[in-house]
Amino acid sequence: MSNKTFIIAEAGVNHNGSIKLAKKLVQVAKEAGADAVKFQTFITENSISKNAKKAEYQIQNTGIEETQFEMVKKLELSFAEFKELFDYCNTNDILFLSTPFDFESIDFLNNEIGMEIFKVPSGEITNVPYLIKVAQTNKKVILSTGMSTIEEIQLAVDLLVQNGCSEYSILHCTTEYPAPIEDVNLNCMSTLKNAFHCSIGYSDHTEGIVVPIAAAALGAEIIEKHFTLDKTMEGPDHKASLNPSELKEMIDAIRKTEMALGSYEKKPSPSELGNVLVARKSIVAKTSIKRGDVFNTENITTKRPGDGISAARWFEVLGQKATRDYEAEDQIEL
Repeated sequence: MSNKTFIIAEAGVNHNGSIKLAKKLVQVAKEAGADAVKFQTFITENSISKNAKKAEYQIQNTGIEETQFEMVKKLELSFAEFKELFDYCNTNDILFLSTPFDFESIDFLNNEIGMEIFKVPSGEITNVPYLIKVAQTNKKVILSTGMSTIEEIQLAVDLLVQNGCSEYSILHCTTEYPAPIEDVNLNCMSTLKNAFHCSIGYSDHTEGIVVPIAAAALGAEIIEKHFTLDKTMEGPDHKASLNPSELKEMIDAIRKTEMALGSYEKKPSPSELGNVLVARKSIVAKTSIKRGDVFNTENITTKRPGDGISAARWFEVLGQKATRDYEAEDQIEL
């Protein structure tokens, strides 16, 4: 990861089980300027029980006619399709990422396609055998922390480190779709930074682009955001995702935010230097002054431009004698 904000365009399952749509999502992420595009790799039978209930947002977006298992099964891509998708990302020069949800998927992503970074979702932060398995890949890990306490994050980090993970990042997250603004609590990023001394980022589930931009301004080193081809498509996550133009707008705004943050050194910027003489003031005669008169608050003042004796030298000039005659507004000379 570079010094700039690492932006993950989260495609998730918004391909609706279609490799063709998945490739279109890769194209959108690349055109928007994302650093990585992320999917979700799973074998439904290994990840979800047949009797698992849907989340409320899933019911609102997909109805109650099908179970969570049935809903997710329709969104599954095969390992062969993920290999094709991985190659497609390489061709398009964008980093492929995918969150695995079961052991077979971890092995596939690690051994078959050699994925560089493993993203652990918030729902797996308390899954001890899963965390151990991910750590044993010896790859970089990005850990999302929605729904969790500091203590739970510490246990997860300890497991990762103890089992082979030498580099990890932590994402603050609010696990609700869409997440209410009042529940976001971006200040938690500094809490996580102080607690874990690693790169900290933010995984966003709010509507719109304001919150991830604010997170970048607060120092998020990684931003993750869901996107889709069309918010009206059938499926659980489309409604809370950005459309292609919004994704590009968010990334452009984050890049501008990075530039605006600049350095910690306070000094005139190159663009300001040309305005110094125009905006600042010089010491000038307020009235006519004869040679030998003493400069005082009654006969001198300050006015633009600032190309004479700087107004900052006011006390140095007061009390000195005029070496020549001055008309009102003449710049004082010493």
